[in-house]
Amino acid sequence: MPKLKTHKGAQKRFKVTGKKKVVYNKSYKSHLLTKKSAKRKRKLGKTELIKDSDRSKIKKMLPYEF
Repeated sequence: MPKLKTHKGAQKRFKVTGKKKVVYNKSYKSHLLTKKSAKRKRKLGKTELIKDSDRSKIKKMLPYEF
């Protein structure tokens, strides 16, 4: 069986926790922040767990993280 390559874009965007859950940072937090409310910006700053439906796709892109 040959080695599998890690998808480098996915490696930069997703982190696998100790319990094998995948977290990511939310988008829309880099510019045009004046029109966004403080509550919205605060929520965008936090990490989020990926949806279960996307888990298999991420698992294929990060074969050695799971």
